[in-house]
Amino acid sequence: MLENFFEAAMWKTRFLVLLAVIFGLIGALVLFIVASIDIWGVAVYTFETLINSAHPKNFHEDIVSGIIGAVDLYLIAIVMLIFSFGVYELFISPIDHHKDAQEDTKILSITSLDQLKDKIAKVIIMVLVVNFFQRVLHTEYKDALEMLYFALAIAALSIGLYFLGRVGQK
Repeated sequence: MLENFFEAAMWKTRFLVLLAVIFGLIGALVLFIVASIDIWGVAVYTFETLINSAHPKNFHEDIVSGIIGAVDLYLIAIVMLIFSFGVYELFISPIDHHKDAQEDTKILSITSLDQLKDKIAKVIIMVLVVNFFQRVLHTEYKDALEMLYFALAIAALSIGLYFLGRVGQK
């Protein structure tokens, strides 16, 4: 009887992951809102600059950097969304609304911890790539060697993304 009580209590502790699910969804929502506000800010900045005909020195870089920053936030929000859906499906219950969806549209369907880890890892890699390119926009190159390093870094990222895409095609 004590064993049954303990096992039942232990099984119910899985509902603690609902905290991670709820706050993961809240975090995703906040990031989606902040990224959207950032895009709006870039749009306002662009229109004000064009109307005033005053092009600052780094006008194009500022616009691209702002949008890339927002994309970065959107990607992190997607990580939080995938995490929340995956943890819910793994520990609580499969989500009923996606059962009728076709296989290729079940991006948020998670059936194992490894699958959750793989999906999150791919999005995190994309976050790192986007972040890299955002930082590159503001880098000053002093000589040809620095440009060569930059070209090698882009080649390494491209090769990495190529192999990352190949892993999913097994």
